Parts: sequence; structure tokens; C-alpha cells
Amino acid sequence: MRAMNYRGPYRVRVDEKPMPRILHPQDAVVRVTRSCICGSDLHLYHGMVPDTRVGSTFGHEFTGIVEEVGPEVQNLKTGDHVLVPFNIACGRCHFCKQGLFGNCHEANPEASAAGGIFGYSHTTGGYDGGQAEYVRVPYADVGPHVIPDWMNPDDAVLLTDVVPTGYQAAEMGGIKRGDTVVVFGAGPVGIMAARCAWLFGAGRVIVIDHLDYRLEFARTYAPAEVYNFRELSDIVVFMKKTTGGLGADVCIDAVGNDAAGSALHTLFGKKLKLEAGSAIALYWAINSVKKGGIVSIVGVYGPTGNMVPIGNVVNKGITIRANQASVKRLLPRLIEHVKEGRLNPKELITHKVPLEEIADAYHIFSAKLDGCIKPVLVPSGG
Repeated sequence: MRAMNYRGPYRVRVDEKPMPRILHPQDAVVRVTRSCICGSDLHLYHGMVPDTRVGSTFGHEFTGIVEEVGPEVQNLKTGDHVLVPFNIACGRCHFCKQGLFGNCHEANPEASAAGGIFGYSHTTGGYDGGQAEYVRVPYADVGPHVIPDWMNPDDAVLLTDVVPTGYQAAEMGGIKRGDTVVVFGAGPVGIMAARCAWLFGAGRVIVIDHLDYRLEFARTYAPAEVYNFRELSDIVVFMKKTTGGLGADVCIDAVGNDAAGSALHTLFGKKLKLEAGSAIALYWAINSVKKGGIVSIVGVYGPTGNMVPIGNVVNKGITIRANQASVKRLLPRLIEHVKEGRLNPKELITHKVPLEEIADAYHIFSAKLDGCIKPVLVPSGG
């Protein structure tokens, strides 16, 4: 089969790889119909995530047709068109029973923190992802969800990560009616978090980024107030002034370790890699939130330390909530939101690219070319 092949930072291509096969009675093999490139994939592409091995196939956001199921699979059958959550979850462990499918204790037994994720380095289990023609899906009775007949496949593929991650970012913020919510990052997840903040009753939603085309997209899609941090002398001072001197009720970090905006963080975190990437967005979130406020983190960071003002967290009485989105828990509600028209995920998609042109797709998305918000890969058989 044809599949994405990681050859090192900024180097990806499509090669022939062995067809996936059933390795466990609860597996399924899925023929991919759509697969996204995620902003989190760019962290891998840029060499920011530990233990990203040459030869890996990325892709944790995909839909596909079930081609084969293991003998213990009961909920799927050949021919089902499914969306596959990015979390790999057993459904039976201590954490899955609490609805924490992003923290499954069985899918990634070598790690004490990260759960299993498709196509996201060996720190999350070393599973191959869906930027391919076919993919093996473990625990097939737990994760995959049959796509409703009425649902557009472009909406479905964004329900594998972008929509639930943005929604959970807002949910973890504990947003109350009338709250001011600030989202750092106008990528697809940040834009979706801003959109979802309204569902929880926000009275004011602000998005911060440095790319005008992304800010303009957020202004119309979320909709939100938008500000380019490069046009502000001090983002934290600005946030205090625009919130009556108090700070925002909720700040959401939807950026992670590739954040721009600080020469010091870029040097130590991205160039020298002495820290787990640039944490400037988290720094701004902590200092921009009000005393007693909540910081919600869905941006990706590595396992090592970061330059984070933890003293301000203590002295301001801030609550920090962070996690990988538990897609399975959220899907029923999100499917209802899509059906009722409250969320329209497919409008985030700006580029559809054949799988064979994956190197160009990564370059366009990474370099922020051609107004790219969200690229979707389509295999030849998709």
C-alpha cells in the first residue's frame, strides 16, 4: 500500500509499505477515505516530539471503510464507514471507565503519562497512523464510530480530533455565562475552541495569533474579536487593559511547543531544544488570566521542563486543566451539534490534497502558505 514515510525533520514522502493485518482478535483493518494533517503533526514534522522515528507513518485524524475485522469484534462489520478517534483506548481500564479515553492505561503500557495515539511517535505507543491507504485499528469495538448516513464525510473526519479537542478546551475552561474567554492560537483547534466557547455561554471571545489570514478566518467563523500579538507592545498588559484591569476569566492555550512570539523561548525551546519547545503561549495565558481564573491547555508539549511562571499560578490562585480530548465521550453530543447546525466543521477545510502529494501538503501547512487553515489528504481509493 501507499503510505506517508517520515524521513526526518521537514522530510516526508509517500512510499510502498506493507499492508496492515489483524494482529489481535479485537483489531480491524480500515481503508482510509480521508486523513487530515493536524497542527500537532507539524510538531513531529519539525522534530519537536521525542522518539519520532524514521519510517513512521503519521496521521491521527482519519475516516475509512472497514475491510476486515478480528474474530472478537462485535460492533463493526465489513463495509461500515467509520470515523476513528485519535485516542486508542481499550474501554475497560481504570481510566476508560471514567470516560478518560485519552488516558487509557492499556493502549500505551510503556508510558506513565501519554495514552495511545495513532501516528504520533513512540512516546504514544508507536502505532502507524492514517496518512496511508490502509491502517490497523486496535480495540475496534471501542473507538470507531459508524458515520451517520446524513453526515458529510468532511464533517466526520474533523470529529476525530479538531472538533472534540476544541470543544474539550472550552469545557475544561469551566466557562460561565458572560465570561471573557481568550484563545491563544488561531489554528483549527483554536478556532474551534473559540466557536465552542459560545456554546458554554461566553459573553466575549478573543483570539490571539500573529497571522492575519488565520485571524480573519477566526473573526468570521468563531466569531471572535481578534488581535495580532506582533502589533501589541505587551500582550499581557493589553489583556489586562481590555478586561478592566482584572484579566480574562478563562485562557485557552491551543498552540503548544511550536509557539512564536518570544526570541528567548524560540532559542531555548526550538533551536537548542533545552526546553520542551516554546511555551510562550502558556506563559501569556497564565499571566493574562484573572486571579482565580482557569487556564485550559490542549496545545502539545514534550515531557521535559518548560520556562513556565509557576509562581504566578500559585500566587494568583489559578486552576490549570489540561488533557488529550476524550473523543469517544464527546462524540454523541458533538454529532448532535453538527446535525442541528450549531457546529459546521467542514468549513475549516481549505485544502484537499491527494495522498501522493503529501510532501507539498506538509510544506504548505507548515509554511502557512496559500491561506491554509486545514488540509485533508485523500488516498487514491478514498
